[in-house]
Amino acid sequence: MEPLATSVKVLPGYRLAVSFDDGTRGVVDCSRWLFERDTGIFAPLRDPTLFATAYVNHECGVIEWPNGADIAPETLYEEAHRPSADYAD
Repeated sequence: MEPLATSVKVLPGYRLAVSFDDGTRGVVDCSRWLFERDTGIFAPLRDPTLFATAYVNHECGVIEWPNGADIAPETLYEEAHRPSADYAD
C-alpha cells in the first residue's frame, strides 16, 4: 500500500509540497492537470485562490479541494518522488 499524505503546503506555480506517513516528502506540480486539457472538476482550480484551499483528508490521505476535486495518494506519491520534485520548506 502506498503511503498516505499527511500534510500539504501550497506553493507558487500550482505546486503542492506534500508529506507522507512514511516520512518522505516531495513537490507535486499540478499545472499539467489544470492546463493541458479541459478537465471538468479540475478546471476551477486554475483560479489561484481556489487552488490555495487544498487540504489533506486525513481519513484517506488524499489532497482535496472544497469543489470536490482530489488527487489520490498513489498519484501524489509517484509525482512527489520524481527527480525534479525536491521538497521546499
